[in-house]
Amino acid sequence: MHEIVTLQLGHRANYVATHFWNAQESYFDYGASEKPLTVEHDIHFRTGQGSRGEDTYTPRTLIYDLKGGFGGLRKWGGLYDQGNIETDPQNLWDGNVVKQQDTPISQSAYQKALDEGLDRPPKLSSQSVRYWSDFSRVFYHPRSVCQINDYELGSTIVPFEKWNSGEELFNKLDKDDDLLDRDIRPWAEECDQLQAIQIFANADDAWGGFASRYVESLRDEYGKTPLWFWGLEEQEGQGQRTKQIIRTVNIAQSLQEISSLASMYIPIAIPSYLPPYIALDRSSQWQSSGLMSMAIESITLPSRQKQGSGRRGLLGDLEAALNSNGNQKIAELQCSVIDPSTQRSNTRIEDLQAANDDRIAGGKMQQLVYEDEIEQARRRLDMSFSTGGSSQTALSLRQWEKSNHVFGKAELIRGVPRTVDDLIDEDEASSRKRRRLASLPSVERYYNPLSYPLLDSFPEILVGAGWSRKEAAVYGSLSTTSQMSKRTKGLGNMVSRMVDVVEREALCNGLGEIAEAYEDGWDSGSDDDSD
Repeated sequence: MHEIVTLQLGHRANYVATHFWNAQESYFDYGASEKPLTVEHDIHFRTGQGSRGEDTYTPRTLIYDLKGGFGGLRKWGGLYDQGNIETDPQNLWDGNVVKQQDTPISQSAYQKALDEGLDRPPKLSSQSVRYWSDFSRVFYHPRSVCQINDYELGSTIVPFEKWNSGEELFNKLDKDDDLLDRDIRPWAEECDQLQAIQIFANADDAWGGFASRYVESLRDEYGKTPLWFWGLEEQEGQGQRTKQIIRTVNIAQSLQEISSLASMYIPIAIPSYLPPYIALDRSSQWQSSGLMSMAIESITLPSRQKQGSGRRGLLGDLEAALNSNGNQKIAELQCSVIDPSTQRSNTRIEDLQAANDDRIAGGKMQQLVYEDEIEQARRRLDMSFSTGGSSQTALSLRQWEKSNHVFGKAELIRGVPRTVDDLIDEDEASSRKRRRLASLPSVERYYNPLSYPLLDSFPEILVGAGWSRKEAAVYGSLSTTSQMSKRTKGLGNMVSRMVDVVEREALCNGLGEIAEAYEDGWDSGSDDDSD
């Protein structure tokens, strides 16, 4: 079945993942839709049986958050009977039992409306969304909820912000309760054929250290299983200078440690430059996570493509395209969002047609070599989530793209007219062979007619005349490029002035080795000292 098990580590990660699961739930067909089914639900969802014998369908995910981070989420979710899973403490102890319980956080009005089955729940806003659970549309299995009581969300007395704190917390919890045996193994053993483990995690706070040790344990236990890590970062320049320094050091440590263990590491932050059709409140985690999740959910859509509905691309297939040289495991995420109602007259479709025409005119190899230049300039997607910390305008973003060498690329087009499918469904084997002969980048292209759903749980961040509030077309790409060398060197230069001598050598040497992997066989000819 090629199942995927998901790990969600940290509050920001849970915001992103909640949008992800809401989108998956919207793809279920309850008999009212006439659209073709293109998503294999069993890849991300598992069947079960509720307390009253009814069938249940819940995500294959583990949700880690600090005390107070789950909001009004009920662990048992109304599907399972608590008594069937946990033993009453009175049965384990003959003496008196004193129960101490915090005042529960109330459910949001949106959640209450969903529980009551109302067709029109109250409209959400940045003010009404207090926690990620406030806009969740799915039920979770009780085993999915993993609250960590050692730290409290938002605490200023004992903040959970330094990388080493996360490392120490994992080691403590793993010593007390083998986390893989307790949490991961039950989910993995349910799978017929585990495709991958995907991890959403904060990379710029203590969750980065926690994730590093978790990924290390996963790699030891599941040596050949693809591990995809989505490293979520806050936009650079936010908060006090001391906090910014801590976040920068955390990002460097996460990048160095986790990228060596994961199959793919994708750093993600909200871009400094956003196109005119995006109106984003950057201070709202609900809005920012919605935009990030749209890009993530879209580019991974091929991994759950239903057999017979188009070309499926497992995460292992995407990894092979991106890391064709074996040592380039850090990818960059980009996307553009377009209203499907304007697709037929949009100039991007014409650009796409020209860009994908990689036929060799007259049988001459020169035309194929020229395709490398087209590859760099084509599909100038509007948002780059892996360069969110740098100040870029639309012009500088395009100049940045042209100066980069592409090693490998995976692309997705979704929600556009069927005619574009003809471009994607060319003879991929023949295309790959021609590219190898000309020493061109590996490119895998995928198509899905399914638009991204703009649910009532999704923030209204897409603006413009005639914009559809129900769905959007997305062009997405993951790529490994020489830009990662520049970014890693720049990061190393910054942290060398922020950490002590003991940490500096190992951290900067590790980042330097990463940078070298994105320079092999490529010289941009730039005079930039960072090349």
